[in-house]
Amino acid sequence: MRFVFYTHSLVSDWNHGNAHFLRGVMRDLVRRGHRTLALEPVDAWSRQNLIKTQGQAAVDRFAREFPELRSEQYGPGFDHEAALADADVVLVHEWTEPALVERIGRIRRDGAPFTLLFHDTHHRAVSAEEDIAGLLLKDYDGILAFGETLRERYLRAGWGSQVFTWHEAADDTLFHPHPEIEREQDLIWIGNWGDNERTAEISEFLIEPAAALGLSGTVRGVRYPEEAITAVRRAGLSYGGWIANADAPAAFASHKVTLHIPRRPYVQSLPGIPTIRVFEALAAGIPLLSAPWNDAEGLFRPGKDFLFAKNGEEMQRLLHEVTTDPALARSLAASGLETILARHTCRHRVDELLAVLGQVGSAQVTRQLETLEPVA
Repeated sequence: MRFVFYTHSLVSDWNHGNAHFLRGVMRDLVRRGHRTLALEPVDAWSRQNLIKTQGQAAVDRFAREFPELRSEQYGPGFDHEAALADADVVLVHEWTEPALVERIGRIRRDGAPFTLLFHDTHHRAVSAEEDIAGLLLKDYDGILAFGETLRERYLRAGWGSQVFTWHEAADDTLFHPHPEIEREQDLIWIGNWGDNERTAEISEFLIEPAAALGLSGTVRGVRYPEEAITAVRRAGLSYGGWIANADAPAAFASHKVTLHIPRRPYVQSLPGIPTIRVFEALAAGIPLLSAPWNDAEGLFRPGKDFLFAKNGEEMQRLLHEVTTDPALARSLAASGLETILARHTCRHRVDELLAVLGQVGSAQVTRQLETLEPVA
């Protein structure tokens, strides 16, 4: 089948974690013999910032590292009808411009045989409700929400009747342990600053415990104000700015422990939805400690796959234990990896996507699903 993904960007992962997931999903679809194409706007904020801060070389690197993936840019005069003429499945991300969301729906309503899905991977359904409520989704065959609480939000608001939970996951062809790399430093945190949605939490769960313990380590991510960079460095940690997602597995491998510090909107309004970094860190085989969030859907085995710290003082204690107890560190890493490989890889999500298509797929897609052979 031919899959077309409307995304904010596939090429750029600058402050854009959804690119990680879509790359993994598309790579697995290609592995199974399907054709894929990503369409991204020419003025995508993430791509513009990637080029501004890293140069064109960062864009060129994407083509070298993901040669099986295709992405095209579209502007005001782009012929979307022609681009979708032979599509079987079209997935439209919620950052797509509302007028284009409506236009693609109209193409489907006017008789296009593809199956049309809307994909939501953000908290705007609760933090900017009017943005999502204003989208015209009545011509979409289904909605994919990256958590059960978000799925329920769509149903309660009447934004769709066929809404499915489709969590993000790790691309385990990229994220896997690197035992050949020595864990020379203590702590790594890969996360963007993000509109002050976790400023206090970063201080409580990362900067203050690291400073108190005198840990070595690294902070990577973008949009950090100068005062935050100064605080990181005063804590004894180095600040490295943006990191290409392809480099993250090796970065994890050179440290003893990493953290999950969720953004406040997810903790307060969308429980059960971790960031993709949780999946990726566990897939990379690094012990994980987490600030509080509610694993409402039982995605993991808290206390076995990773450890929760209810406050900064407890985080300090856990950091000391994991960085000084190799047996504890190995146990956490092994358990987390086990859960990822059993439940949370992009291969699992492609299986789930095909199952959704089996329920809401058009006649064209249903016929093609019947011809697919099982993939190991």
